[in-house]
Amino acid sequence: MNNGWCITVDTGGTFTDVVVSDEEGKFTIGKALTTPDRIFVGLREAIEDASSQLGLSVTELLERTQLFVYGTTRATNAIVTRKIAKTAFLTTKGFPDVLVLREGGKFDPHEFSIPYPQPYIPRRYTFEIDERIESNGHIYKKLDEEQVVDVIKQLDAKGYEAIGVSFLWAIRNPVHEKKVGQLLQTLVPEIPFTLSHELNPIMREYRRASSVVIDASIKPLMQNHLTELQTDLRQNGYSGELLVSTTIGGCMDIDSVIYRPIHTVRSGPAMAPVAGKQYAKLEDKEDAVLVVDTGGTTFDVSLVVNNNISITQETWLGGKFTGDMLGIPAVDARSVGAGGGSIAWIDSAGLLKVGPQSAGASPGPACYNLGGKLPTVTDAALLLGYIDPNFFLGGRMLLNEVAAREAIKSIADPLGIPLHEAAYSIYTVSNETMINAIKDITVSEGIDPSEAVIVAGGGAAGFGIVPIAEELKCQQVIIPRTASVLSASGMQFSDISFEHSSTFPTRSDHFDRNGVGKCLAEIKAHLSQFAERLEKKGFTNRNIKFRVDAHYAAQVWDISVDLNSDSVESDEDVLQLIEEFHKNHNRIYSVDDRESPIDFLNWTGTLVIELPKKDPFLESTKSGTELRQRNAFFGVEQAVTTRIYKGLGILPNTQIKGPAIIEEPNTTIVIPPRAKVTYSDLGSYIVDLSDLL
Repeated sequence: MNNGWCITVDTGGTFTDVVVSDEEGKFTIGKALTTPDRIFVGLREAIEDASSQLGLSVTELLERTQLFVYGTTRATNAIVTRKIAKTAFLTTKGFPDVLVLREGGKFDPHEFSIPYPQPYIPRRYTFEIDERIESNGHIYKKLDEEQVVDVIKQLDAKGYEAIGVSFLWAIRNPVHEKKVGQLLQTLVPEIPFTLSHELNPIMREYRRASSVVIDASIKPLMQNHLTELQTDLRQNGYSGELLVSTTIGGCMDIDSVIYRPIHTVRSGPAMAPVAGKQYAKLEDKEDAVLVVDTGGTTFDVSLVVNNNISITQETWLGGKFTGDMLGIPAVDARSVGAGGGSIAWIDSAGLLKVGPQSAGASPGPACYNLGGKLPTVTDAALLLGYIDPNFFLGGRMLLNEVAAREAIKSIADPLGIPLHEAAYSIYTVSNETMINAIKDITVSEGIDPSEAVIVAGGGAAGFGIVPIAEELKCQQVIIPRTASVLSASGMQFSDISFEHSSTFPTRSDHFDRNGVGKCLAEIKAHLSQFAERLEKKGFTNRNIKFRVDAHYAAQVWDISVDLNSDSVESDEDVLQLIEEFHKNHNRIYSVDDRESPIDFLNWTGTLVIELPKKDPFLESTKSGTELRQRNAFFGVEQAVTTRIYKGLGILPNTQIKGPAIIEEPNTTIVIPPRAKVTYSDLGSYIVDLSDLL
């Protein structure tokens, strides 16, 4: 692929973000409200916002674009709201409760008042199939094909729209799953299905089963959605390659995603650390990076350590233990319901709460003047003086300050406090939710947040990131000029990536090098088939990396260890792998047990096909002058006279001392008193908090 024009898109719950890069790497940003009922309407408006800045029509821009990368929350939203296909689950006879019992996790073992969570699909949608494979792969009970045919006929008659199949130990011998797949393809070819040995061949029965039913349940939705998008783009002049962002911070071709739509779940948050990693690298801040993305609906936080993005097997959709486990590797991005559209409310005890409910894009915050009446963080920011009502989205959307006041009044009056104090309280409570999310991910990874640099993105990030960093004792915050479209800009730096796993248990004191070698060779062959198909489309620059999930004997949960090569052939290779495990365990838990043997379980290969990249930049105007002043609140006391700067006019290496507000076309950066910010020559705002700590 050549270094041509590239468009990347992130459709969030509130806004659709677009980043366009030309041959030289110049970024142009577009933004519009998301249109949930017809995604392409909002997407076209966002593209038009960018194309108009370039003096082009939407069709002209799409015609000269070679690569289009699309990210969407469609699958995630469908799962959370259960707007999924009617999905049947076929499992081994005697094991109908895999999805019901899960892994038995619970925050408090003595808490009995919390109702047991419901399975992802109703238990009555589970069908037991008479078959059994042993853990060594031997057939204990042959598949009852007549029963399978009868079940398939029942599913067709009862209107099931998708089918997931996960048999016990199919990861060691998939012969029965393959036969069921053949019968499904023959008898009900119109019903999409997912087989566990193809999608996620790992140990841990619940995770494998959960990933299967999630994937199957969103296939009809995502197949229609992506096919419709492809048609819309073609009709509007685009003829290049269409890629879709994935949950591991990469992207895949649209055909692969249609076959495995689970890889789009939480793909938006996965792209923020890709962008954060790049911007921190440009500023030479790579050791420990906290990447935060504050949108209209959620606050996502992820971690980059030593230039590596943290990957986890523990991704929950919904609350931990109460939601559903994704079951596949994903970027470790923790999300909480705190964003610009988060709704403020008072609970039965009279305490102020913010989120997790959001006003979204429709009806939106009260100040949007689109019918929303409830108070949100954006309404509070407007009353605090952080937002210019005439310059929201660069002046393309006027905000209604009267409506915002009326909404915040519904909080101020019951609490008996002034309007500005209620607004600042909403702002503070929202920030506290975000602080706790950051502490959660840093503590779990053994990272001291005070030793990390924050890369802040999202349209609402600039409101509160400085007090958040101050509370965490972070010295510096990097706010890229693309902050409002952080995930979409991350796609500009992403590569095509695809993973495949296989289970081969072995122990460090009796390490089976031959068995591991065969396992890795099978993974490599599977990934090579995927790569060869893409090579025909011009994607040729590829490499494969391996990792393994392992734990000390008698431990339950695993940590991942990277392999330095694509094989473990010598005693020296084994010793090096063991040493890496000890180091990782010590880094995360501050302890290791070198006397204990190590169990190695799931082996994973990651194929990376590098896409062309350019150093990003945004054009600035020549003016570096202060625009004006207005009053803003930085506490519950009196308002402070605050200098207002237009971001497009700030010259490189200009330092601005707080109190100040920098207005970019798609976001606002609030610099409180005693903080200072410098616009770097690499295109980011570097906030220095040393005088605040």
